[in-house]
Amino acid sequence: MSTAIPILYSEEVREALHEQRAVVALESNVITHGLKYPHNAETAHQVEAAVRKGGSVPATLCVQDGEIRVGMSEQDIERFASTPGIPKVSSRDLPVILATGGLGATTVASSVVAAELAGIPFFASAGLGGVHRGAQSTMDISSDLIQLTRSKVAVVCAGAKMILDLGLTMEYLETQCVPVISYGSDDFPAFYCASSGIKSPHRIDDEDVIAKVVATHWATGHPGGVVVTAPPLPEDAVDSAEAETAIANALSQAEQDGVSGQGLTKYLMHAVDRATGGRTAQANMAVLISTAEVGGRMAAAYARHQSSHS
Repeated sequence: MSTAIPILYSEEVREALHEQRAVVALESNVITHGLKYPHNAETAHQVEAAVRKGGSVPATLCVQDGEIRVGMSEQDIERFASTPGIPKVSSRDLPVILATGGLGATTVASSVVAAELAGIPFFASAGLGGVHRGAQSTMDISSDLIQLTRSKVAVVCAGAKMILDLGLTMEYLETQCVPVISYGSDDFPAFYCASSGIKSPHRIDDEDVIAKVVATHWATGHPGGVVVTAPPLPEDAVDSAEAETAIANALSQAEQDGVSGQGLTKYLMHAVDRATGGRTAQANMAVLISTAEVGGRMAAAYARHQSSHS
């Protein structure tokens, strides 16, 4: 676990890694840029509890005092949840925040960088970033996708957000040779929608087989990750047609309001949430928790696989 980058492990995570037990990395961006305080702190604890329920140790990541924290303490979570203005740190920002000693909340992209540095092969998130609608002219492609081709970390998620161009997102993943395995569904899910309408290239419902796929991917020499998707629970899912209508209306309004670039995603998410009477925000929180539990199960299966082949 030695590295030139300063890494501070919580005692629990350090012991788990030393004993080769399953650990799941988690992002801190959902604490600082998700729900309002104190619901964000409560949700962070619920997500960690879900990883434990799945059979793994949670390791929520953040950047603080020039080092990567692997396993945030209760005090860390409280600080990040209650302090306004903590920046979102993607993989391009990570060296700047580390070098300057500032606070930073990790996104999917920076989390998989940090997870690989920390020796954690599994990361769980509600959803990936992807190729944005209109990317043919804007070139707006999430750094999450780029980092998936560079970091050897398996990402367990509920697909990608419906506000993206999910067809182009899947095309990008295929072009970059990133395996996409769907668990419990034939389709690639769309965050809080059970289906994007796009059939997944592979469906595997056996956690041990998925663990073998991940290990085999890396054994063949691929430098990047694997995407494992799990749909939201039926009681949490938002109807795809309703969500698409809300997104179309929000996109039209955003164009009228002159909203584009980095501000568009947040604008659309809030607009869709208003249009669905707050149900997408509730579904977002539920998906964070359900996906974390699946991540815990997948990491535990991978740990068993590695133990049996050591």
